[in-house]
Amino acid sequence: MRVLVTTEARFDRTPDGACWTIGSAGYTFWQRYLDVFDEVGVVARVRDAPSAPPSGVRADGRNVSLAALPYYIGPWAYLRNYLPLRRVTRSVVRPADAVIVRAPGPVSTILVATLRRSGRPFGVEVVGDPFDVFAPGAVRSVLRPLLRWWMPRALRRQCVGACAVAYVTSATLQQRYPAPAATHVTSYSSIDLPDEAFVREPRLPGPTGRTNRIVFVGSLEQLYKGPDVLIDAVAIAVRHGADLEMTMIGDGKHRHELEARARDRGLTDRVRFTGHLPPGDPIRDELDHADLFVLPSRTEGLPRVLIEAMARGVPCIGTSAGGIPELLAPSERVPAGDADALAAKLLEVLGDPQRLARLSREHLQKARQYHAEVLRPRRKAFYVAVQEATLRWQNRQKDVQAV
Repeated sequence: MRVLVTTEARFDRTPDGACWTIGSAGYTFWQRYLDVFDEVGVVARVRDAPSAPPSGVRADGRNVSLAALPYYIGPWAYLRNYLPLRRVTRSVVRPADAVIVRAPGPVSTILVATLRRSGRPFGVEVVGDPFDVFAPGAVRSVLRPLLRWWMPRALRRQCVGACAVAYVTSATLQQRYPAPAATHVTSYSSIDLPDEAFVREPRLPGPTGRTNRIVFVGSLEQLYKGPDVLIDAVAIAVRHGADLEMTMIGDGKHRHELEARARDRGLTDRVRFTGHLPPGDPIRDELDHADLFVLPSRTEGLPRVLIEAMARGVPCIGTSAGGIPELLAPSERVPAGDADALAAKLLEVLGDPQRLARLSREHLQKARQYHAEVLRPRRKAFYVAVQEATLRWQNRQKDVQAV
C-alpha cells in the first residue's frame, strides 16, 4: 500500500527529475513510513530548478516519490493558486492509497476537504500550533488575524475527523486540538536521533572569566523562532557586562534585516551568521563548541533542534511557547517576545558554571527519551492504525460496488 503524506516543506526539482530540500525533509525522514507502507508519496510544493540548492539533500529515492503541487510562498500566493492546488490535490489520491496529513497547513486542509467527500479515512500528525504561528510578531501579513482565527479551527476539525492522531507533544497540543475518545491517539516527536547524535557524558563545570559562546538554530524565513528578540537580548546582556559571542544558524528572507539589527546594536563583532547548514555533523560541531543553546521561539510544536542540542549535552534555555515546557523547567524559560527577561536569564545562567554543568546532565538525560528506538514503536502503531482503517474502508467500498 502507498501512503500519501502532506508537508508544508518546499522542494526543488532538477532537470534529471531528482527532488531536493534544504530542510529536514530529506529522504531519510520519509523512510520511516516504509516501516509499514510499501511506498511513500510526498504531497508538497515543488518548483523546477536548474540545479540542486547549496547544501541541499535529496528528498526522493527508493520507494519515495513527490506528488508535485503548484509552488507558492505566502498567504496571498496561496489564494491565487487555490483552484490549481485543489485540482492537483484531488488528482494525486489513488483509490488504494492511505493518507496521512502533517498539520497544520494549507496543503493538509485542502486534502482533508477532498477526502471528506468520499468518507475516506486519514491520519493526522499534529506538528505545530497555528494559533501561535499567527500570533502578533510571528508573521507580518494583513491576513494574520484571519489566519489565526481560521487555521486552528481547521486543525480541530481535522483531529475530530481523523481515524488516528499523533501529536509531537505529550500534552500541550492535545489540550488545544483534542481527538475523540474512540480515535487511536499517540505522541512522538518528529525527530529520530540515532546513537551518534548523543554525547557519552555531560559537561563538567568550565572556567570563569572567558567569552561565552551561545548558539541559535532556526529558519529565518519567518520570525517564529524569535531571532530578533535574541539579538536584542544579547545587546542588553553585553551592555550589562556580559562577554558573549553568538552564532546564528539558518537562512531566509529576514536574514539581511537581522544582520542589520545586529549592526545597529553594536554586535557586528559578536554575532556570526552561518546561513543554512545541513543536518548532522555540521550542526553538531557548532553545538559542541557552544556554551549555551538558546531558543526564544514565539511558536513551537516540540522543537527538534532543542532536543538535538540536549543530546549534545549543551545547556539550553528557551521560552514557554508550544511544547517547550515539556523539555525545559520553569527556571530555564522566559516569556516569548521579552528581550529583557531573556537577557537577564542569559546573565543568570552563564554566570554560574555549576548550573551549566547541572543543566548539561539533566538535558542529556531528557534527550535520551527521544532516541529513535524509543519513538519508533509508537510511530509504527500509528501507521498501522491508519493502514487498517484504510483497508476497512476499501473493503466497504468493494461491498457497495458488489451490491
